[in-house]
Amino acid sequence: MISIRFPDGASRQYPAGTTAMEVAKSISEGLARKVLVARVNNKVVDAATTITEDAIIQFLTWDDADGKNTFWHSSAHLMAEAVESLFPGVKFWVGPALDKGFYYDMDLGDKKSPMMTFWP
Repeated sequence: MISIRFPDGASRQYPAGTTAMEVAKSISEGLARKVLVARVNNKVVDAATTITEDAIIQFLTWDDADGKNTFWHSSAHLMAEAVESLFPGVKFWVGPALDKGFYYDMDLGDKKSPMMTFWP
């Protein structure tokens, strides 16, 4: 068993290998629905990450800057995959998360698209 400590100082025991999402679900289904990522021992990780040792955990939601940033970052990658499937050979440069969304600079070459800017 491992000990998981929460921001309020409380702690619970879980089997080693429990995911951050399983910990969230054990607290509340409502919390689990809001969780985007978790901070485990001060490192932002996917909610599917397994925890194998004693840890301090914080659940990050849309209301947290790191939660929102991770969402935008992941969304940029998903958009890039979609664009690449529509325009094979597209060249990507940079696609950062921003405070209010994300973008990707890309070169479609000789291919044209009526929608060149994607906004949230």
